Amino acid sequence: MRCVVQRVSEAYVTVEGRETGRVGKGLLALIGVEAGDTEKDAKYMAGKIVKLRIFEDENDKMNLSVQDVGGGVLAVSQFTLLGDARGQNRPGFTQAEAPEQANKLYEYCCEEMRKAGVIVENGVFRTHMMVHLINDGPVTILLDSRKTF
Repeated sequence: MRCVVQRVSEAYVTVEGRETGRVGKGLLALIGVEAGDTEKDAKYMAGKIVKLRIFEDENDKMNLSVQDVGGGVLAVSQFTLLGDARGQNRPGFTQAEAPEQANKLYEYCCEEMRKAGVIVENGVFRTHMMVHLINDGPVTILLDSRKTF
């Protein structure tokens, strides 16, 4: 699984003009499921997202997690995170998991974050979404369950 995590002061997603998820202070997590990922990858990613210490403490050090600050996570599925444009200008998506399995693992990841006590809002899988955010910092972190970066 790959994830782009952005610390936000606000984020929301709409589908066909209808808002489907919104968080205030917290994280926007763009989540891509790679072919061959398992529940182990999803559980790892959920734990990493909710425990990632990218909020400032009283000494202005990034030392607090979204759990610590009582923030929420806006989780948006994004298969394009698996796009490969190394050999050409048009990315290929052969590394992305098939939609049915990808949705299952994306949902499992979201549920694991909820089990950790974090409010999780969602986009809508396999739709054209408009994601709005105010990146706080800006702070953007890349995560990969296979630890390739």
